[in-house]
Amino acid sequence: MSSLQALCSGLPLRPLPENRGRQAGVPHAPVRTPGLSLAEKQLALRNALRYFPADVQELLAPEFAQELQLYGHIYMYRFCPDIEMRAYPVEQYPCQTKAAAAIMHMIMNNLDPAVAQFPQELVTYGGNGQVFSNWAQFWLTMFYLSKMTEEQTLVMYSGHPLGLFPSSCSAPRLVITNGMVIPNYSSRMEYEKLFALGVTMYGQMTAGSYCYIGPQGIVHGTVLTVLNAARRYLGIEDLAGKVFVTSGLGGMSGAQAKAAVIVGCIGVIAEVDKAALEKRHKQGWLMEVTDSLDRCIQRLRVLQLGLQQAPGWAGLPAALGLCVLSYLVDLAPLGEGRCPAPSGFSRPLPGAPVLLLCPSREARKRKEVLSLGYHGNVVALWERLVHELDTTGECLVDLGSDQTSCHNPFNGGYYPVQLSFTEAQSLMASNPAVFKDLVQESLRRQVSAINRLAKEKFFFWDYGNAFLLEAQRAGADVEKKGAGRTEFRYPSYVQHIMGDIFSQGFGPFRWVCTSGDPQDLAVTDELATSVLEEAIANGVKASVKLQYMDNIRWIREAARHRLVVGSQARILYSDQKGRVAIAVAINQAIACRRIKAPVVLSRDHHDVSGTDSPFRETSNIYDGSAFCADMAVQNFVGDACRGATWVALHNGGGVGWGEVINGGFGLVLDGTPEAEQRARLMLSWDVSNGVARRCWSGNQKAYEIICQTMQENSSLVVTLPHQVEDERVLQQALQL
Repeated sequence: MSSLQALCSGLPLRPLPENRGRQAGVPHAPVRTPGLSLAEKQLALRNALRYFPADVQELLAPEFAQELQLYGHIYMYRFCPDIEMRAYPVEQYPCQTKAAAAIMHMIMNNLDPAVAQFPQELVTYGGNGQVFSNWAQFWLTMFYLSKMTEEQTLVMYSGHPLGLFPSSCSAPRLVITNGMVIPNYSSRMEYEKLFALGVTMYGQMTAGSYCYIGPQGIVHGTVLTVLNAARRYLGIEDLAGKVFVTSGLGGMSGAQAKAAVIVGCIGVIAEVDKAALEKRHKQGWLMEVTDSLDRCIQRLRVLQLGLQQAPGWAGLPAALGLCVLSYLVDLAPLGEGRCPAPSGFSRPLPGAPVLLLCPSREARKRKEVLSLGYHGNVVALWERLVHELDTTGECLVDLGSDQTSCHNPFNGGYYPVQLSFTEAQSLMASNPAVFKDLVQESLRRQVSAINRLAKEKFFFWDYGNAFLLEAQRAGADVEKKGAGRTEFRYPSYVQHIMGDIFSQGFGPFRWVCTSGDPQDLAVTDELATSVLEEAIANGVKASVKLQYMDNIRWIREAARHRLVVGSQARILYSDQKGRVAIAVAINQAIACRRIKAPVVLSRDHHDVSGTDSPFRETSNIYDGSAFCADMAVQNFVGDACRGATWVALHNGGGVGWGEVINGGFGLVLDGTPEAEQRARLMLSWDVSNGVARRCWSGNQKAYEIICQTMQENSSLVVTLPHQVEDERVLQQALQL
């Protein structure tokens, strides 16, 4: 077993570590099919061997060639560290700077098997979101970080540590770029080749920027999305008894099960990979699992019975107003707190499954929620729901979405319903063209089923994973007549459900307590709550107050719902003022030792300013600039100029390679006045940049927010748009 000291000592060469190959019993990335020529295979091998001195190349070359042949990429399994991969307390890392130790903490969290989707392939989430391209890069990065001073910057080229370069103490300690391919060559086919050659990689969003915090990172956003979908499309606040059907439990999609429980609905989440499903069940994110469609339908019917009489109870009077309290159980284990049989009613035979019923008033107090994982293909689930509708007239689902990794549909991000999981993995590698045809047929079938259900009071939305985009490319019926390029038959969660949250400056802000101590996280929760409560007491706009109150509820619920997986982290949706105030409060708590170690501030790249993505984050930009990426690039540069500890800029993420430019940052708070100043400057820019861009595009809410921000800070001067007040001016001009 390696130690952290050994991990920071450079590539282990003398002796070489034992080649243990792929580890059995852990999930592995699908086989890639880059279609390299012989010359390209030689180039890929040469590129991999350049990390190693000549005296070991003869030994390593055959095994690297075998990896390339078997898996479509050279991961260098021999160099996968023999250490418990997790986020260790920051003081345990042998570093010269606090910043470097914090970065190490974040990197190892991204590769923690409890967090990462395919840890041996260095994939954190999304099917292909790489932390590094190979294990040699990991070892070298850890070595450089251990040696780095406050006057050096580590430069990362798509997973490759280019080296330590002289800089200043005010410069970022780490600058990351991932997938920065010349636009005309930023296609999926070219990507597969370039990744196999080891010269670029797909960092998703927070995988390649080392800022992933496990599925908690998307739980809050998913909760808000489901709640707002219910408000907008069902006209309700209380989701008790409502059914939400979706798919994906592998990476960030694992948040859906927990979100269903938090909002109080019945969530049914399909997952084809049994290992992913069992992982979420063991972590407590899924309440039940089944591989039976009959069982799924049975559970939905039981939970939706409401006032209907349950089998097994004779002569139950409707006047009692009885409703379902809990699901099918055995009488034997009934204990304290269970609702007894109403007097005067017969019980079924001992041991027989029954429905426990109690007066409706009590049932309201004890509303049942469920997260049910279905081990199977979501298309089969959708088609079964259509069958139930057509044969019984009953629609068993109210809300639906999809969180498969559809940005990568032909390389393991989406599995066709016609094949089993293992059959699909085999065909994906042996005949990619046929596999692609089956995927597209499966997408058409899925959309067809959703379209049938949507004729009833059922509402579906796209979760920003390119599902509707890929369905459109497959020929599915998702067209919205008269719509622009970024709109489909069903709404986008950013465009229509979350609404103008980004335009108001609210987005997924997060922090990580590098001590690894849950008590430090509890202190930050308390501080964040106090900050938001004080802001409300001092007076804020009604829309801002609503967001702050939601965050306060979120924080108070967080510990109860066991949201931490991996590092001691928290996420909440906050605006510029809230982020700065929380950061200052945390930094002061570190200074007075109330918090024991530095705290890393970060955010999802999916935020106000971080991402240009015409089918997601900027889908509601209507001035024609939705396909432009100035905002994300400027944000990356601006964060670096204003004190970020590290910055990252990526091609791809969320919707897919070539569809998105996004960036993120890490900012280490260490209790010093300098850290507070950096936080104030950088966090203000990190939000105002995107609000200003959205204002210029014509968004009225962004206009109001940026005007208010300018009033509060005389150093901020933003160009404001003048609206065309009379449309006839345009019409008359164009008739000339």
